[in-house]
Formats: sequence, structure tokens, C-alpha cells
Amino acid sequence: MTNKLAIIGGSGLYDVEEFTDRELIDCSTPWGKPSDKILKTSFNNKEVYFLPRHGRGHFISPSNINFRANIDSLKQLGITDIVSISAVGSLKEDLFPGKFVIIDQFIDRTFARKKTFFEDEIVAHVSMAHPTSNGLMNACEEAIKEASIEYQRDGTYVVMEGPQFSTLAESNLYRSWKADVIGMTNMPEAKLAREAEIRYASVSMVTDYDCWHPAHENVDVKKVVEVLLGNAVKAKNMIKNLIVNFEKHIDPKDPTNNCLDVAIITAPEKRTPKTKEKLKTIAGRVLNK
Repeated sequence: MTNKLAIIGGSGLYDVEEFTDRELIDCSTPWGKPSDKILKTSFNNKEVYFLPRHGRGHFISPSNINFRANIDSLKQLGITDIVSISAVGSLKEDLFPGKFVIIDQFIDRTFARKKTFFEDEIVAHVSMAHPTSNGLMNACEEAIKEASIEYQRDGTYVVMEGPQFSTLAESNLYRSWKADVIGMTNMPEAKLAREAEIRYASVSMVTDYDCWHPAHENVDVKKVVEVLLGNAVKAKNMIKNLIVNFEKHIDPKDPTNNCLDVAIITAPEKRTPKTKEKLKTIAGRVLNK
């Protein structure tokens, strides 16, 4: 199997402009259109794909991102590995603006989003106990070290609905849960990637201290953007390293690889051709057996 890497870029990271070998791919899915055209490019003779989560120019609010179309499109292109890069607020003193966090756990607080491909007729329950790929996390860590970026390995990401920032009470609640960062975009993205049997890792770029910090009580978009620009430069260096190294970290026993084998509970005679057709990209491997 050919391993293909895709980067989903978040706030401040809408493209990798210096990659000059460029093809923009316009995808369609049963779930609608993805956030934007997908960039197919290469670096050091290695193929890589890039999807801006909010669209180029940042015109899609977190709640309106078509997460299902994004993941389905990448699956259509043969993507096996996704590294999500997103801007977050810090919930801990030592996670200062400019620091990166390699996420290993999520707390999903979103409520207005479609969170599964298996909504009609065919029911599947995938495990999310360990939502990120350990091998891909290792690749991200190596890439971050090579780029000399300050980082933390492992962290819990609270995913809020947004687009408003937290209240002080909410921020303090999440800190009491010992969570590390807060953002608006990694759910249901991580859940859908698991349903699509795509290995997933998440790198969070800290932009601010949310609103809990007495010296940083108000989250100011202007200040956040200033940090975003610096983070984006560092992230692009990380991405270059990641393209080169990610394949050597792939674990053939990663639980994502064949998770649908034990996830679909619907009896075969109840699986209609219409729904199987809709799910052909995501689950065709198991539905067509």
C-alpha cells in the first residue's frame, strides 16, 4: 500500500506557498464540497497534500466546516495519514504562546456538528480510546525537534463549539479537568478520520492563554494573529521535515488501519445499495466483502 500524507492547516496556515510543484484538486463527495481545493504538491520528491480547514483566506467558521467532505475527499485521494495543525489557547502556565503541543487526547464539547459518516441505515462504533496515531505522533515529534521548536509531547485538547472564546468560568472549569489546550476544530475531524481508517495526529500551536491568566484576561484577535504568523513559519519548517520522515514511523499494527472490521454492527441484509454507495469511499473495504 502506498502511504500518502495530508496536512490539514488551521488558522494562519492556509497554504505552503514555497512548494512550487502545485496542482489544485477540486473534489466532490456525498457530503458536499470540502473547505477548499486540495493542493497536491511534492517536497524532496515526496508527494504531499494540503487542505486549508477554514478555506484559503479564512472564510469558514469552525461550526460550518464540512468535516465529512474534508475527510471523504482526502480518502478519495488515497490519503493514509493526516496531520492536523491548529491554533489553540493555553490552559497551563508553561504552555506559552509560540509553543507546540503534540495532542494525544480530546474532550469533545461541540454540539452543532455532524460527527459520523454512519448516520443512515448502517451503524458503526469505532474505538476512540486512543484517538491519535502513536507512530504519526513520533514523526511529528522528530519533525518538531529538527525545526528547533519548543514543544510538549502529549496533551489534552478541549474542543469547544465557538466561534466565541470561552467565559472565565468555562476556562477555569477546563483547567480543573487538567486539560492542556482549547480550540474549536479537531472534533469531529479526529472521529471522522478514525471512521475512514486514516491515521491521525494533531499538532496544536499555542497563540494565547485563553482568558484564565490574570495577566492575559482578554483574548485579543489582533495579538493572536501576530502569534499565528510566527507559528505558521515554524509549522512550515515542521511540515518539510515531516514529509521526509513520516513513512519510517508507520506502525503496521496501528489500530486505525482496520478498525471498521469490528465496528459495523448492522446486519448485512439491512445494508441497502444506496447507503453502501454513499459510504463506498469511507467503508467500501468492508462493505463490499
